[in-house]
Amino acid sequence: MAGGMVVTNVGGRAAEYNGKVTWYVVLVSLIAASGGLLFGYDLGVTGGVESFTDFQKIFFPDLAAQKAAAATVNPYCSYDSQKLSAFTSVLFLSGAFFTFFTGPVTRIGGRKLVMILGGASFCVGAILCAFAQDLAMLIIGRVCLGAGVGFANQAVPLYLSEIAPAHARGTLNVMFQMATTIGIWVAQWINYGTQNMHPHGWRLSVGLAIVPALILFLGSLIIPDTPNSLVQRGKIEQARRTLERVRGTPNVDAEFADIVEAVDASRSVNKMAIFQKKYRPVLTGAILIPFFQQFSGINTIMFYATELFDVLGDGANSALLDTAIVGAVNVGSTILAIVLVDRLGRKVLFAEGGLQMFICFVVVAGVMGSSFDKVTGYIPKKSATTILAFECLYTAGFAWSWGPLGWLVPSEFHNIETRGTGQAITVCVNFLFSFVIGQVYLTMLCHLEYGTYIFFAFWVFCMSVYALGFLPETKGVPIEEMGILWRKHWFWSKVIMTPEERAAFQKGDLYGAGVTTGAVVPANAGALGKGDTQIDTTNQALPVHKV
Repeated sequence: MAGGMVVTNVGGRAAEYNGKVTWYVVLVSLIAASGGLLFGYDLGVTGGVESFTDFQKIFFPDLAAQKAAAATVNPYCSYDSQKLSAFTSVLFLSGAFFTFFTGPVTRIGGRKLVMILGGASFCVGAILCAFAQDLAMLIIGRVCLGAGVGFANQAVPLYLSEIAPAHARGTLNVMFQMATTIGIWVAQWINYGTQNMHPHGWRLSVGLAIVPALILFLGSLIIPDTPNSLVQRGKIEQARRTLERVRGTPNVDAEFADIVEAVDASRSVNKMAIFQKKYRPVLTGAILIPFFQQFSGINTIMFYATELFDVLGDGANSALLDTAIVGAVNVGSTILAIVLVDRLGRKVLFAEGGLQMFICFVVVAGVMGSSFDKVTGYIPKKSATTILAFECLYTAGFAWSWGPLGWLVPSEFHNIETRGTGQAITVCVNFLFSFVIGQVYLTMLCHLEYGTYIFFAFWVFCMSVYALGFLPETKGVPIEEMGILWRKHWFWSKVIMTPEERAAFQKGDLYGAGVTTGAVVPANAGALGKGDTQIDTTNQALPVHKV
């Protein structure tokens, strides 16, 4: 399996890259992307087992008693329990905490070691949860699961972005989101199958989390680390051999030179450099993209779809089935994202997905507000079907836009100087606000009722404006040349460059514009004429490139 090379020439040596999409790079990417199964399986299984009566009686007896007296409770408030919310959200608080350890681990053992630790931590968490006897043991298990997800979600998107050739980076990176959606869907069907296995069906559901954990753990033992990570740890020869193998050609001089230069530049940069003014766009993106991804409202569906459908009167069996239908839409739409992301680009998907999600939440709010009787808990079948349909359409819009792009774009727009710290910030922010949404959603639903979906529709509008106006198109751009994109951007160029640097950039002087990677430009760049050369780190003469 091989593919041609078409790369947007934003500057630097992009046109000289000769990588192919080989069977080897696809296989390695599939193994690494299995890290998404951890995140997805937990998302899918948690919301389901929370609705199991056997589970509630052991860990949340107050909730079980409240449901038994449902006639006296506002249906919107049927699941309003801070303990139940904590069970869901503590994983994300744990994941946010453990992302702070991924940087040192990566510098010592590479991204591969981080993924190994992620798989191992998730295994421990699955075992503890499956055999939990009380809420304390269950929460400890969730903390271990959170550590596994934190490690995996930090390392896997970066691994995929670094191992993939530039023209296929979007497709291969979206495999992470594909694995996440498959994990969700599989977990939902497992819940559907175990719901009547009294009294321990829920233990089987949560215990099977060990399967995706073992896939990541064992798979990470056999795949290579990325060339970027190997160079960063001084393993130059091994890095080049790895790059040649994943690209399917020995002619990797230009790409390898970019990697080495980027690593060399990063060694002189403070690890907190991302907070400097010149990195303001990537810091902003590292924070806002995961924030918006969570405030899109998707986790109100991923966490609590079963509970919502139960509230709407479907009953436990039908609610689990409806949730699995939403999961199937999620998987199918993510497959579409894999097909489209490197064809249409990121911004087209951001635009269409945002519009679709906004409309769907407005419709859901309207139908719930006009049709659902919160006194009797009755909703006409037609209205319930409409809500399910628009929940599916919303999920589809998210699954081919903010779902995969929320992980892809932050993993690819950093230079290596900020990549590790930036991705750690992205994962930390993602998990912190997953924790917030997980903790407050059921209470919001109780108090705001259908207005909850208007709240999230507002944030969908805001994040669409940000994506379209303040993010550059990264399709086909080599990962070490992203800095040039920000210098071309209508807004960020004014933030990160002085007037003198902007003038130099407009003349094609990358060095004068502050670009340190993606082109070999010496201090006396202005004295070199077209076609002049500068010796790079591979000891081969390459032309000095202009923008």
